[in-house]
Amino acid sequence: MITDQQVSQVIGKSAVASDGSELGKVGEVYLDDETGRPEWATVNTGLFGTKETFLPLEHADLSGDTVRFPYDKDKVKEAPRVDADGHLTPDEEAELYRYYGMGDSYAAPAAGITPGAHDDRDRDGDGVYDDVQDTAVGRDTSGMTTDTAMTRSEEQLRVGTQRVETGKARLRKYVVTENVTETVPVSREEVRIEREPITDANIGDAMDGPSISEEEHEVVLHAERPVVEKEAVPVERVRLDVNTVTEQEQVSEQVRKEQIEFDGDQQDLRR
Repeated sequence: MITDQQVSQVIGKSAVASDGSELGKVGEVYLDDETGRPEWATVNTGLFGTKETFLPLEHADLSGDTVRFPYDKDKVKEAPRVDADGHLTPDEEAELYRYYGMGDSYAAPAAGITPGAHDDRDRDGDGVYDDVQDTAVGRDTSGMTTDTAMTRSEEQLRVGTQRVETGKARLRKYVVTENVTETVPVSREEVRIEREPITDANIGDAMDGPSISEEEHEVVLHAERPVVEKEAVPVERVRLDVNTVTEQEQVSEQVRKEQIEFDGDQQDLRR
């Protein structure tokens, strides 16, 4: 059975027949005028034009996203055609009771109504007859009977972080050519003429040979030249390393929250 607290949960759910066949979506819930309890649900099957099919909620069961009714699909398909115009007349409700085998359950001459309906027995327009208000202490705009408190809700931000890929880094080795200048000392031989006078010490060498003759002496000169050799040697090792840097970022988002206002005379608060 669908309770008062489940009314808002039922609307929009998938209606399922007893054999598991899908009937359609629950469109509206009609409440009993005297008790305010959910009495009927309309299901738009898409087969009957602008009309919706009424099903009793007495033995319906809400499970997850589906509302299961104890009737097969053919039974629902052949149900009396009643306009879902926000109000059931006593005759229309009696006809539905008889069709679903609930003829004895219909005793009151009043008809079920949707939220917002009004007659002389409901002077304050809360959807519950004045003579049974002790069984229902409030009524919200969705049609459910509630207690004396109103729930205020608001949206709250749940801020976290997500690890994403921002780029790639790689090492690439390539060859460049540059000029290197080094200073290297080099030596060379030069010819210098030395003259020494004839003395008793060297006269023997001077007189060795013919007195008058032609003669040549040859001296080989040497010089150093720079020699360059290149050798590839390792100089360092390079690797990639990743450091984690933590920064502070501000995020901004709009959130909604409900506000509750008191609309009435201050005397009402002192009662």
